[in-house]
Amino acid sequence: MPEAGADEPGAAPPLIQIRGLSKDYHRGEQVIHVLREIELDVRSGEFVALMGPSGSGKSTLLNLIAGIDKPSGGTIRIGGVDIGTLGEGALADWRAANVGFIFQFYNLMPVLTAFENVELPLLLTSMSAREREAQVDAVLGMVALTDRADHYPNELSGGQQQRVAVARALVTDPTLIVADEPTGDLDRVTGEEVLSLLEQFVRELGKTVVMVTHDPKAAAKAQRIVHLEKGVLVDMVA
Repeated sequence: MPEAGADEPGAAPPLIQIRGLSKDYHRGEQVIHVLREIELDVRSGEFVALMGPSGSGKSTLLNLIAGIDKPSGGTIRIGGVDIGTLGEGALADWRAANVGFIFQFYNLMPVLTAFENVELPLLLTSMSAREREAQVDAVLGMVALTDRADHYPNELSGGQQQRVAVARALVTDPTLIVADEPTGDLDRVTGEEVLSLLEQFVRELGKTVVMVTHDPKAAAKAQRIVHLEKGVLVDMVA
């Protein structure tokens, strides 16, 4: 069910509005129903965790919210834009302007320094080299990696690499940050540091974070937990 009060007169609309969302994949003549009739609202500035067993559809839902994939049915509106109706070019532009990505295995370019990895998304913008440098320096400072800016990924610990990935997700000042198992490859202490950064971005910068995790301790950092089972939303816990 959508969040109570979200559609009340005078209430600000949720940043993310999902209605009747379904996603099917075809394997030969077989149709695999991954998501079925999902209804979900996420407010601006909210930190939401998606949980569920393997194969429940949580990563598929995250990819649909991020505009990486398109729904088979239903709608996803983000900031009032029905992203399922956008063409590939428009969708790519929308992602670049609105979404920051954090992955489990960092996805850093090994031949680029930490600074250069963080700068990559800005190369698609009209920012000058000086503006890019200032922006990258600012977000590296936020994740406490200013002194590692000229280091390559193989010269960084796993936790430092993930903080570079977090900085890269933040550097374009996106509305929405999506994180797919961001602590899954980290030890407990380092994972806590990454989760604290996400909490900080929500609390201090007003970012909206949607995170997939299998770890109940990581999910507990979120303001709300959404549970999926067999492609169906079964529970939402505040």
